[in-house]
Amino acid sequence: MISYRNIYLKIFFFATVTFLASSCAKESSRTTGWEYNNSKNGGFQVNTKYGEQPVGPGLKLVEGGTFTMGRTSDNPMYDWDNIPRRVTVPSFYIDETEVANVDYVEYLYWLSRVFGTDYPEVYRKALPDTLVWREKLAYNEPLVETYFRHPAYRNYPVVGVSWVQANEYCLWRTDRVNEMLLIREGILDFDPDQRNENNFNTEAYLAGQYEGLVNKPLKDLNPSGTGERRARLEDGIMVPKYRLPTEAEWEFAALGLVGNTVYERIVERRVYPWNGTIVRSDQKKYYGQFLANFKRGRGDYMGVAGSLNDGADLPAEVASYWPNDYGLYNMAGNVAEWVLDVYRPLTFEDMADYAPYRGNVFTTKVTDEEGFLAPKDSLGRIKYREVTTEESKDRFNYRSANQINYLDGDYQSTINPDWTTIPADSVNTTNMMYEYAKTSLVSDKSRVYKGGSWRDPAYYLSPATRRYLDQNLSTNYIGFRCAMGKVGGAYSSSKGK
Repeated sequence: MISYRNIYLKIFFFATVTFLASSCAKESSRTTGWEYNNSKNGGFQVNTKYGEQPVGPGLKLVEGGTFTMGRTSDNPMYDWDNIPRRVTVPSFYIDETEVANVDYVEYLYWLSRVFGTDYPEVYRKALPDTLVWREKLAYNEPLVETYFRHPAYRNYPVVGVSWVQANEYCLWRTDRVNEMLLIREGILDFDPDQRNENNFNTEAYLAGQYEGLVNKPLKDLNPSGTGERRARLEDGIMVPKYRLPTEAEWEFAALGLVGNTVYERIVERRVYPWNGTIVRSDQKKYYGQFLANFKRGRGDYMGVAGSLNDGADLPAEVASYWPNDYGLYNMAGNVAEWVLDVYRPLTFEDMADYAPYRGNVFTTKVTDEEGFLAPKDSLGRIKYREVTTEESKDRFNYRSANQINYLDGDYQSTINPDWTTIPADSVNTTNMMYEYAKTSLVSDKSRVYKGGSWRDPAYYLSPATRRYLDQNLSTNYIGFRCAMGKVGGAYSSSKGK
């Protein structure tokens, strides 16, 4: 008589052994069959346990998508500079709050510790301009001394920072986070004696131009190697660069349409980062509470004593008010924020409909005559230069480095948009249709800033509004927050997609 129980047990045992064998088997190439991470067949290494990119502290994932970028209400200045255009923004990360005073003081402390003795100008160039608080007919003098340094303002947004300074902060933050990640992985030890060019820089480390205090080098499986190696980009240990968000990213994140979407249908086109056209909460629990810090009317910055409206005459703390549907604070009001783009009034007519941005200046790393990477500079950074027309002559997607003026409407971009025949430094600017920064305030150094501030009326709270300022100037109402690109898929793995 056949024992079905024994048959079932044998089948179960065979399936279990097969599963365990397959799960324990080492991964190999789908195209060549060679086993990964095997020193006996050449030692090609692949991170087979990689899950998702590490995320720096304070960042929120903004799931990308398509939206109508641009005008949502009439412009009181009658400017025609934000024509509605449907675009797609890829997923990215952005700071939950504006960069606060305490964050920027930490940055200055590091600069002073590392460069203060031999390169004090690095520290001085990074200092915010606290004189932005002075008014000719107002008494703001105490703020010149207290707003940035006093602990009462520790968690208030930093202001008096130019676009250039904000970008330098982003680069610094990239290196500090990556150094922390390498220390956390046990690859490096903290080096308290970093000075001048011998400070941790992500690109210099990857290029083999920074050693540091090595704790545990990664194993090199190459039979002809030394048996040790530094971390590589392929290991997925470090984060991509921090940077300012593009205008499209910032506007998309501020609108927070993820909370208004049902099956690819946006059920309500928002004017502000919340539903409706008012600035008070429409939830009963929060009736009467303002959702942003702004100027309600002439001379009214915070309301009447005993019944304050937004409760802040100046900027408020960075985590104040109600966050939008991405969990981002103060995407309307408090301080306006720098974004990456160069300003042109009609950029929306010509920009790409995927990841739109104006401001590209394509660069490449500096090499010596033999093609080897040049030594890092005196601040410990890898050197870059603009790509030349000769290097780009066989490309079809660009022919020159500087694309800021591409399709912006002047003769330069109309007749010779890619500088293919005329060197950029030999162009006679008197023959241009108009002269940036001479007949107009617009120049290649005019950078966009977005959102309203503590001193702006409600109109500027709309994420669609756009203004601009020279990249080297600063005010008491413009701050910034950092962003980071998402590598890989559009979804977070926590969503199970």
